[in-house]
Amino acid sequence: MKTGTLKKSVLDHLHAQRRTPPSINEVSAALKLRGAQKKQLQKVLNELLLGGEIVRIRGNRYSVGSEADLVTGRLDLSKRGDGYVQGAGGSCVAFVPRTALSTALPGDTVVVRVGRELAERITDDRVRVGRVIRILARAQREIVGTLKRTDRFFYVVPMDPRYKKDFYVPDAGGAEIGDRVIIRFAGWKDPHINPEAEITESLGPADTPSQDTMAAIRHYGLPDEFPSEALAEAETVSGLLERPGRRADRRNLFVLTIDPARARDFDDALSMERDAKGQRVLGVHIADVSHFVRPRSDLDKEARLRGNSVYLPDRVIPMLPEQLSNGVCSLRPDVDRLAFSVFMTVNDKGLVVASRFERTQIRSRRRFTYEEVLPVLQGENVSGIGKEATRLLRELHRMAQQFRKRRFAKYALELDAPEPEVMVDEHGVTTEIRMVANDETHQLVEECMVAANEATARELADRSIPSIYRIHAPPNAEKMQDLTAELSGLGFEPGDLTNRRNLAKFLRSVKGDARSDYVRLAVLKSMNRAEYSPERAEHFGLAKQYYGHFTSPIRRYPDLIVHRQLGALLLKRAKPDAKRGPRMYGKDELEKVAASCSDTERRADEAERAVVEIKKYRFLKRQLESGDPQTYEAVVVSVMNFGLFVEIPALQVQGLVHVRALSNGFVRHSRTNQSLRAGKKRYAVETRLQVVIANVDMEGRKLDFALAQAKAVNSRV
Repeated sequence: MKTGTLKKSVLDHLHAQRRTPPSINEVSAALKLRGAQKKQLQKVLNELLLGGEIVRIRGNRYSVGSEADLVTGRLDLSKRGDGYVQGAGGSCVAFVPRTALSTALPGDTVVVRVGRELAERITDDRVRVGRVIRILARAQREIVGTLKRTDRFFYVVPMDPRYKKDFYVPDAGGAEIGDRVIIRFAGWKDPHINPEAEITESLGPADTPSQDTMAAIRHYGLPDEFPSEALAEAETVSGLLERPGRRADRRNLFVLTIDPARARDFDDALSMERDAKGQRVLGVHIADVSHFVRPRSDLDKEARLRGNSVYLPDRVIPMLPEQLSNGVCSLRPDVDRLAFSVFMTVNDKGLVVASRFERTQIRSRRRFTYEEVLPVLQGENVSGIGKEATRLLRELHRMAQQFRKRRFAKYALELDAPEPEVMVDEHGVTTEIRMVANDETHQLVEECMVAANEATARELADRSIPSIYRIHAPPNAEKMQDLTAELSGLGFEPGDLTNRRNLAKFLRSVKGDARSDYVRLAVLKSMNRAEYSPERAEHFGLAKQYYGHFTSPIRRYPDLIVHRQLGALLLKRAKPDAKRGPRMYGKDELEKVAASCSDTERRADEAERAVVEIKKYRFLKRQLESGDPQTYEAVVVSVMNFGLFVEIPALQVQGLVHVRALSNGFVRHSRTNQSLRAGKKRYAVETRLQVVIANVDMEGRKLDFALAQAKAVNSRV
């Protein structure tokens, strides 16, 4: 019996027996399993348990979780310490207050009993609040932290501030006090006593910037070096360029690439032409990685294990070796390259009315950077670009803005915000932090890629071809209530944010507000994570019913799978009478790939955020220690009786200006007006201040600021 069939049979039986949950032997007997099928049953039950679809209750009996008021999932923790249990598809299935976590740690798979008795601060009846009653599986990860000691014992402070407990260790394990160390979890039975661990390795002094990236690699379980087998295979792939197979020759098209100035690989290119009816035909050309990376090869196994590339400030951990990512798969100008192309016919209103797919051979005419293209889109005549490229860029820009307008008309979420780019030297020391705006050039590329991803997902779904989709579940009431409370505390009236129309309108309403970037980041943190799934579902943020990833197979494994499925479909069309059709992936295999890639992407995102944050904090700490800290413009985002929480837009960091930094005298707090008054000076939300760094807590990831001058800048009342 196939695994998928057995899973369905087990779930059907458990639903039928929800009043009398059966044991494994009773399930086996009811399904009439024999021999190897009995062993397969245990594996299926374990997968359903870890996936949160069923729970194990007293007497080793199995039940559908929702019927027993029990839910299972992966535990995520906020910096505040509260837990969110993530179920299948990335949705939050329960909120766990920090007082109800028992001995659970970030990333553990837990069983939660849902009950309203824990909902003191939760007023929304849609919010499911629970208590951790069992830890089903510990997160199998190394934990990186800083070694410290008291007079009586050694302990390690984790580098991830979501760990709210330090770890006791029996000895220093050869490390020095103040070293960054790697520890292995040993046990934790009593939530009132700290967990125990043992030191397995020292990375050197914690204040060494060059070790930040390696610490993140180890803590988040990222791959490091490629195995020799994959590297050996990578050395041979260039020969496949001379054997392109059956594909359309599109080297006559004017094709261009647009990428960041520091980009080394170019995996997507654009073209535009007119058909016989005068309609625009947008060409999105993606490096044909599937031609070079064959299923079950050593390269494929390693790419599947990695799942995606990871981009850290001082290092890229690629999914594929450099021979592919920067070599034969890179769509460099003036060389022939193999691509997978989607041609979309777009009407005058910006609606894609038809799509066709081809394996192609192309030749990029120009490589542009975002900085080069922006003045062209803004109407400037830039020397050296040429009339044809200028015309093409401006046509692409007009089309992209039409796509964008149509998306937002359907209440897609407008979450574009400047992204921080951390610049480091050869020693890992932060030299500069600059904000990269999401300008018209970025939007041009993004909208064309979104259109290609949507067209591909729709094509495979319409043809009933199994695929991996990019899904984004609607927001959960648990997180939305927290977000609403936070925004209300800032003086906003956001309304029901679980409704996409209301949420989209609210995001538009804060444009121009001094705290708009802060609000967008708060909304982003409150969203469910986008996930990969073999089942098609809505992408909430993009307002798309069909969406998958097709445009980056150099750096994302799900895109490579989609290319293979689409390639098999094209080959089947070309040879309909073939006795044996091309191999396609089935639902069971796609389910495993989707789950694995969702996990590797989550770990990569966490590592990227952690390293960027550490580098920012080191940057500010160095300013503080120099005795000459830089002055920053900050905006007050929240007012408390003990001080002002401010954001520095130029760094995308938040911190506290304590009342002691405002005045040596009495400071009056008004909860009604969200303000503090120190003498004649009044500070309220949206007040702009000039601040300098006053304290950096590297371990707790907290910042304190002081006023750079005695007089506060104009405040809005």
